[in-house]
Amino acid sequence: MQLAHTIYQPPGAGPHPTILTLHGRGANAFDLLSLAPYLCGGKFLIICPQAPLATQISPDQVGYAWYSMSLGGAPDVQGMLASQKQLQSVLDDCVNRYPIDRKKLLVLGFSQGGVMAYSLALANPERFAALVALSSWLPPELVPLLNVSAKVQALPTLVHHGKQDPTIEVERARKSVERLREMKMAPTYREYEMGHEIRPRSLADISAWIEQTVRATEGRP
Repeated sequence: MQLAHTIYQPPGAGPHPTILTLHGRGANAFDLLSLAPYLCGGKFLIICPQAPLATQISPDQVGYAWYSMSLGGAPDVQGMLASQKQLQSVLDDCVNRYPIDRKKLLVLGFSQGGVMAYSLALANPERFAALVALSSWLPPELVPLLNVSAKVQALPTLVHHGKQDPTIEVERARKSVERLREMKMAPTYREYEMGHEIRPRSLADISAWIEQTVRATEGRP
């Protein structure tokens, strides 16, 4: 396994519905793990990989990033694809190691992690029951490299964004949703009175949407 990760496993033998949860730039594998008891009442197995690139956040603090940042420059698409490959490997190992219900496997990402969630799910829609992108965006330079198939049209997708987000402007999220619709996807898009963050109202809405989406998968072959 190439990336360190943390895990929350609910009670019981499983297999459990599972969320691959991808943190934002400057965080680590513990960052989104704290959401586990609150997402769908703690019923989901949560896997939180740590991004591969050590990043100096402050003189005494190191975080991790999925790809390098270039202020005003082109997105680091090759870095995104390299991390995507590592995440696919981690997911393969986790599916074999933990009691995961493969038919109820979701991917959720925040900020940079949302970019990675997009890259994983759009390239492999048959692998995921749903995609959730929070405070993030879909780089237009990345889309042609994902070899997106028509299967992506059936992928349930939720996008949340803060109207006052100072890190990733809300207009970038709106344009990302337009790109999804150009692929004939039908994303659920919601904006909130918040910044670059996850607030209780958004978290409650995420949980309700996930539970509804997973229930819809029950009984499918």
